[in-house]
Amino acid sequence: MMSRLKIMSLLLLGLVLTAIMTIGIYAEQSADKSDITIRKMESQTVLYTIYRGEYEKIGKAIGNLFGLAMKNQIWPKGSISLVYLNNPQYISGEHCLVEIRIPVGKEALKKAGTLGEMTDVKEMKAMEVAVIKKSAGQMNYDSLYNGLHKWISRNGYRKTENACEIFAATGGVTDYSQMSSEIMIPVEKLSPAD
Repeated sequence: MMSRLKIMSLLLLGLVLTAIMTIGIYAEQSADKSDITIRKMESQTVLYTIYRGEYEKIGKAIGNLFGLAMKNQIWPKGSISLVYLNNPQYISGEHCLVEIRIPVGKEALKKAGTLGEMTDVKEMKAMEVAVIKKSAGQMNYDSLYNGLHKWISRNGYRKTENACEIFAATGGVTDYSQMSSEIMIPVEKLSPAD
């Protein structure tokens, strides 16, 4: 038979563990609420190209897209974004597929279909996105994406498109992994029937 002291110790230990778990859950929910928001992205026209290769070497492809824009008198009107078309956790670096997008004016649609095999201009519809900020130099994308996906699921949303990353002004930085950005996942609110 257990002594009274052992029983009291086990009960106290159980209360302490419950309190720690509750604080941890509350802290996680608080971080979710402050770090992730839902935002409406307005419709926009984008000049885009598909890049295949290592993320670290994407700068050259971005420069080439800007060069093509200038050559065709297509003027950028906003921050560059990258849409991740596959998951680098499951493939080798040289097989990463990324859609590089530059917002441009609607007049660029006149050039649609004339810019190359993997490059074009398209109209993007307005959409809701779940957004989390990435600090400059932060390289732990897994924690950001995992937190974002958990938040989407917990808050009654579903992912509708691949994630994209929109970069802040470069300030002379040419290594995109070192820039601050916003990671966005297009979402829609689940209906009660879902």
